[in-house]
Amino acid sequence: MLDPVEAARESVEIATDRQAADVVLLDIRKLASFADFFVICSVDSPRQASAIAKALEEALRQKGVSLRHREGSDASGWVLMDFSDLIVHIFSPELRDHYDLEAAWAKAPQLVRVP
Repeated sequence: MLDPVEAARESVEIATDRQAADVVLLDIRKLASFADFFVICSVDSPRQASAIAKALEEALRQKGVSLRHREGSDASGWVLMDFSDLIVHIFSPELRDHYDLEAAWAKAPQLVRVP
């Protein structure tokens, strides 16, 4: 079973491998009690969002990390995947700009950024 930081880094790798843009890993452990890490990425299409979400769920499940909850839809522009200590946000560029999670969590250390 992966620990939370390994699961977060695995998520970054999966999103990057599937051509997600501007992938960011934030350490929110000192700022929130509901999770340890956020992974935030942008996608160009609902199909790409679906592919990344499916790959994340399958790869992490195989390594002992279960998806607890999923919100949004591939077509909505925002998919939130809750893996307990890790929350992955898959955004369209427009909704990512609108919600601007990086600004909302500006005090969180940025562990990884893949443009």
